[in-house]
Amino acid sequence: MSEAAGVNSAAGSFGLSFGLAFAGAIMLATLSFTFTNMAESSSVLPPAEQQQVAHALEHDAEILSNTQLQQQLSGQPQAIQEEIIRINTDARPRALQVALLVPILAALGGLLNSLRMVREPDPEPSAAVEGFALG
Repeated sequence: MSEAAGVNSAAGSFGLSFGLAFAGAIMLATLSFTFTNMAESSSVLPPAEQQQVAHALEHDAEILSNTQLQQQLSGQPQAIQEEIIRINTDARPRALQVALLVPILAALGGLLNSLRMVREPDPEPSAAVEGFALG
């Protein structure tokens, strides 16, 4: 009995770790994609800045607060700083929404599967199992 509990606990820990890593990867990919698209469609950022943003996100995407981003942009002109802060403010919540959508869809799939399982009849025990239980 304790072996089964150990396996169950390990499987639960693995599932939680994998789920968190997967949601984080989805969030960073969405942030990178959204930020790059918004930067490329910006009328404020010059093409050189747009390419720099795309290059930076391609190699090192991370979630930054506006304060952290402002510190990294300290040498840039004010208009560029404001545009990148605006893009960051718009892209972060969108990335979080997409990342949260993944576990919500997985939970919905699990719920639908559990409802399907409830409707199935209990299996009939086989003769071999009945003889083992009686003996």
